[in-house]
Amino acid sequence: MLETPVNRLIPTLAVPTIISMMVTSVYNMADTYFVSQISTSASGAVGIVFSVMAIIQAVGFTVGMGSGSIASLKLGQNRRQEADVVASSAVLTALVLGSVLASIGIFNIGEIMWLLGSTPTIYPYALDYARYIILGCPVMILAFTLNNLLRWQGKASLSVIGLGTGGVLNMVLDPLFIFGFDLGIAGAAIATLLSQCVSLAILASFFILKKSDLRVSPACISRSPKTYIAILKQGMPSFFRQGVMSLGTMSLNWNARLFGDAAVAALAIVTKVFMFIQSVTIGFGQGFQPVLGYNYGAGRLDRVKEAVVFSIRTCTIILTVAAVIGFLFAQQIITLFRDDPLVIEIGTRAFRYQCFTLPLGAVLTFANMFFQSLGKSFRATVLAICRQGLAIPLVFLLAWGFGLTGLELTQATADLLGFLVADSILLHYFMKEFGKENH
Repeated sequence: MLETPVNRLIPTLAVPTIISMMVTSVYNMADTYFVSQISTSASGAVGIVFSVMAIIQAVGFTVGMGSGSIASLKLGQNRRQEADVVASSAVLTALVLGSVLASIGIFNIGEIMWLLGSTPTIYPYALDYARYIILGCPVMILAFTLNNLLRWQGKASLSVIGLGTGGVLNMVLDPLFIFGFDLGIAGAAIATLLSQCVSLAILASFFILKKSDLRVSPACISRSPKTYIAILKQGMPSFFRQGVMSLGTMSLNWNARLFGDAAVAALAIVTKVFMFIQSVTIGFGQGFQPVLGYNYGAGRLDRVKEAVVFSIRTCTIILTVAAVIGFLFAQQIITLFRDDPLVIEIGTRAFRYQCFTLPLGAVLTFANMFFQSLGKSFRATVLAICRQGLAIPLVFLLAWGFGLTGLELTQATADLLGFLVADSILLHYFMKEFGKENH
């Protein structure tokens, strides 16, 4: 962590997390792909329930990223017992919050589906899909937490095994449950829940078999509220990032439904595909964060700066290549999911608009992860909510002013404005902390 050249260390840690994120995105896309074969309304239902998934991920990443970053700093300072307390307390927090979310969600599921933007034709599909997703809240949140605790130790390869196995299983079970057992869209949700249970079992086994540097035990659970407050505070940027994503998706669905089920389905497909593309940057960032936290804790600011510059440069190149390919083959990509002329027309335009701003995603992602890793919670939170936070008012303004075209332009516009904010905050910090020569 402290001696290996940054341009070798980060890719070594990042490759497993990139694979992990891509596998996670692939099996999210697998749900969309197989469900889209049922009908356009079923395809739209996946987009509606995505807001629920974003909330579950928000809580999971809040606990996981918060506890993982604190534990990483303490490991870097050789305070291992304190790191064990943080990890064990995070597991308890994940189970409690997951159970609370599941209870609230399952008793209010109908109202939630309408609130998230269902149309009368999408509603029954959304209800069938969401029921099993909500029941799986404790499992999913705990899996996200354990995954992040492993990753922040630099043991990303173990997290890949856990998430990757569940991801592959989900892709196998989807067509079996949806078509083979004739369970329809509920089959996709059941497949996702069973796959998450398998992932959790594998991730938990690494701690039980002591393959983790962190010890998770009931004896290590903290009785001090300060521990839990610190975990939640440190993870708050992740909560806002994912939580605002949920609100952004809900706002998009609310406006898209005015143009019919095809618009909801098309934008759901575009969102899932871009999540897959951006998973490369997020995975790279998850390899970058432990390096940042460890070296910052050890006072190696030269390596902190080097890690940021190297990561942003590398991922900007990757996203630029992806943007060019995506722009050229947008229509073919949308057609893979749903052979509906209106879905293809709307989806192709929205996809190409987002390709124009895709390369800006590196700065958006790494600026947020940089401040979160250094414990700069306020800056990290501002940047976390920036992209989707801007999209919420924009989707209403643009849809009102320009109709369907405005709706299709919303995310690209939000990305451009978010980049300008993130770039200015990051550059200001670099100028202040590292001097003008490091700009």
